[in-house]
Amino acid sequence: MEILQWATVFMAMCIVHGSMVVQEKSKLKEKFSWKNVEYDWPTPSAKEEAIRTQKYIPESNLPLGLDVWKDKLFITVPRFAAGVASTLNYVRITDNNPDNSPVLKPYPNWQFHNVDVDSNGFIVNNMSLASVFRVRVDECDRLWVMDSGFIDHLGIQVKLPTIYIFDLNTDQLIRQHQIQLSDMKPGSYFINVVVDVPKNQCDNAHAYVPDLISGVVVYSYKLDQSWRAEHNFFHFDPSYTDYNVGGVNFQFVNGIFSLALGNPDNMGVRTVYFHALSSSREFAVPNVVLQNQTRATSTESFHDYYLVGDRGSNGQSTASFLDEKSNVLFYAQVNKDAVYCWNANKPYNWNTQGLVDMNSDSLVFVNDLKVDRDGYLWVLSDRLPVFIYSKLNPNQFNYRILRGKVSELIAGTACEINKYCTTDGLILYPNN
Repeated sequence: MEILQWATVFMAMCIVHGSMVVQEKSKLKEKFSWKNVEYDWPTPSAKEEAIRTQKYIPESNLPLGLDVWKDKLFITVPRFAAGVASTLNYVRITDNNPDNSPVLKPYPNWQFHNVDVDSNGFIVNNMSLASVFRVRVDECDRLWVMDSGFIDHLGIQVKLPTIYIFDLNTDQLIRQHQIQLSDMKPGSYFINVVVDVPKNQCDNAHAYVPDLISGVVVYSYKLDQSWRAEHNFFHFDPSYTDYNVGGVNFQFVNGIFSLALGNPDNMGVRTVYFHALSSSREFAVPNVVLQNQTRATSTESFHDYYLVGDRGSNGQSTASFLDEKSNVLFYAQVNKDAVYCWNANKPYNWNTQGLVDMNSDSLVFVNDLKVDRDGYLWVLSDRLPVFIYSKLNPNQFNYRILRGKVSELIAGTACEINKYCTTDGLILYPNN
């Protein structure tokens, strides 16, 4: 048996059966925070009218998703309840905001956020955005927007779920694609979009849209067509449906929630990592399986999917994102008020997962995270369970956006390529 010799041992942040044994000061730094969301109204009278007609009710506006393009930080505000003025917005990162609570600017303009409905309950202007949870900026300077088509937490459908694609250089809408009824099931709910673009092939992009009830809709930009992939791994785990977040106990039965793209191999094939929200397991499938309509929709693809590993007890995770430069997957663990990481060059287990940051105030329910082109991890937390099941305190900061340099966030964790955690809370450096 080969005996591994270790050169250096020192204390650091590790996971022991899913818990932190040593905690350092926060690595993620707060960039913006809000007690309530305010918008960049065209005129003061427009705001007054919106309040009078209850098209703007401040406490109904909860930031949820984000992404970054140059100086623009996109922020979504889903229409969980009446009174959400604009569901897709941005702020300028470099603007001078003395209180760090900038007003949100509707994107691309106010006209896209009129959600008046007709007598049949359908949205009058089908160009309008009903309710956006998450967005994705791609390598071709396009913003992909997944409009769920639902408003209100009761799930009132006012339009079919629709993918919007904007040219970020012109702020013009390039394309809309409605999810086909054949790609939907009773109870389908689409709140995320991940975009896979081969190098220098913008027209060959594919979008992966998870359906919370257990499916993935794949959209081909070139074909302007979509199809639905299904697998047992897309379902929730009944033993992971119980949550305790922000002092609230609740149960979620959400299936596949997040997907993250691995680095392409020599043949250009990427691993697509994914997990259900109510689960502790991470799974994967090659992107070429999803992109092949015949195989993706056939039972022959069953064994193309595989288990990557397990996050352990209380390992429910919302958002995830793989940083291509470091090959590190970042993901939120909402029952722990924390962001964790895993280096994709290593096995996926307790000893190879690193704690990035944990905070029972600033990281209560991390709902989205992304890595930008400058190597910064951006994190949005919003106390969503308190918003849904209890009541937020309007006198405290409820919504936060934090960020940190990837290289600094993974330093001293098991996500560095030559480090491993052990069950006694130590990090070991192996001799090579």
